[in-house]
Amino acid sequence: MLWQLALRNIWRNRRRTLLTLSAMVVSSALLILCLGVFSGMLKDMLASATEQYFGHLVISAEGYQDNRDMFANFSDETDLGVLQQEQVLGSSPRLRSFGLLSHQNNSSPVELLGVLPEREQQVTSLQEHLKTGSYLQSEDQNGAVIGAGLARRLAVQPGDQLVFVTQAADGSIGNDLLLVRGIFSTGDQGHDNSLVLVPLDWLRQLLVLPGTLHEIAVRIEHPVLAATFAESLQQQLPAALEVLDWGQMLPEMREVVASYDVSRMIIVIILYIATALGIINTFFMSVMERTREFGVLMAVGMRPGQVRLMVLLETLVMGLIALVVGVGLGILLSLYMAYVGVDLSGSLTPITYAGGTILPRLHAVLEPANIIIPAILLLLVCLLAGFLPANRAARMQPVVAIRQE
Repeated sequence: MLWQLALRNIWRNRRRTLLTLSAMVVSSALLILCLGVFSGMLKDMLASATEQYFGHLVISAEGYQDNRDMFANFSDETDLGVLQQEQVLGSSPRLRSFGLLSHQNNSSPVELLGVLPEREQQVTSLQEHLKTGSYLQSEDQNGAVIGAGLARRLAVQPGDQLVFVTQAADGSIGNDLLLVRGIFSTGDQGHDNSLVLVPLDWLRQLLVLPGTLHEIAVRIEHPVLAATFAESLQQQLPAALEVLDWGQMLPEMREVVASYDVSRMIIVIILYIATALGIINTFFMSVMERTREFGVLMAVGMRPGQVRLMVLLETLVMGLIALVVGVGLGILLSLYMAYVGVDLSGSLTPITYAGGTILPRLHAVLEPANIIIPAILLLLVCLLAGFLPANRAARMQPVVAIRQE
């Protein structure tokens, strides 16, 4: 009987009920979309910081990441069979050098990263950010892929020759020619203005460091678990090597990720407080309109607890309706933003923050938490918002309520 009364009472004032339902639906749908867009921005930032340069993990000689000492290297024959695990998606051996890159009358300080092209593409995504030209090939002898900012500074295009000068490991001055193969643009000014990818063997020969590596960049299946995986990996490696996860290399990015959950809850609370106020107003008006009805029901034997339960059932039914429609609408909007998105590159430029790059586009990422949290909280908000008017209805005196005009 209580269910029948609750369903009947919901539609006593159709306009007010529909307005309340629409507010609940819109708030839950927009919240799901908003959380999805925030997740997309966070994923883009983390990907730009790790998958364009660092990787999710880096294995190197102890202390190398602190000072980038050329002699803090290790042999490429070091047993690293521990990387043959399912969660490891790829690993890339690297050698690094710093020096002066020149073209005609232009020169600029640069960072050279010697890589194996086919292995590097398993870890980083620079090949997806090529502006012109092509990526390094395995048969390249002296090819180079450079950043867009550096290309503008040196006034070069694919096919131009460059001269690189640096200090070699034997004390001599290393210098050789490079041929520009491609130009990339990531939106990260630090990389676009100074990073150059070259063949690993070419750089080894230039630095007189045969058979050595400075680091091995690793990409794993779940980047958020990089710290835990790094700890387990460290125990299986030689003592002279250390493993750093992206959080240790980018502490500011780690703080951004850690604060994401807090920011998400703040947004949820603010939006649902506004929704709760609307629900409270609706049901207080409903209770006041039905004062005589509650008096009659209690006069014929309905207990205060049953009156309270009936009003709470009304809020629960409205919450369930809003939940189904709102979650469905939110998923549809999120899917649209995930596959289509909004391109803002015409009016905004990429922003580098905490080691990552916020791209001028909006797209969403569908994550279970971004749907479950709004859904559960919507029901809780409905029940909490409905408790005050339900409690008021249950505390009415039958005689006084019946006489109420």
